[in-house]
Amino acid sequence: MDIDVRGPRFGAALTTAVLAVVLVTGSFWLLAWQTLAFALGAAGGVGRSPYGWLFRKAVRPRIGPPTEFEAPEPPRFAQTVGLVFAGVGLVGFGLGPNWLGLAATGAALAAAFLNAAFGYCLGCEMYLLVRRVAVRAE
Repeated sequence: MDIDVRGPRFGAALTTAVLAVVLVTGSFWLLAWQTLAFALGAAGGVGRSPYGWLFRKAVRPRIGPPTEFEAPEPPRFAQTVGLVFAGVGLVGFGLGPNWLGLAATGAALAAAFLNAAFGYCLGCEMYLLVRRVAVRAE
């Protein structure tokens, strides 16, 4: 079943805010929260993430029914990519070196910002590229 395109973009906006605060404060625990959000989105799809739940319960009823849809697999893959970067960031902030935490968090922030501000999902594009390559290889 396809998903409302506004949900992942809303989640990306919240993710952008959280990761920006992580970069400013160096908060291990806030990055741990974001890592959990990515993990839930990767495991169950963006609708099962905390931001997807918030969108579904608080935002979508106020903005009306969706007019555009997308397949759930690319955003789910993007959550997995975010999970990897956030996990690397946790290692950097928790065990060192600190620059690793900053770099990984900054990369995740850049990807989230692209989706939130411009609707360009870098992880989704990676998924589609891998899929095209796999189809050609068959």
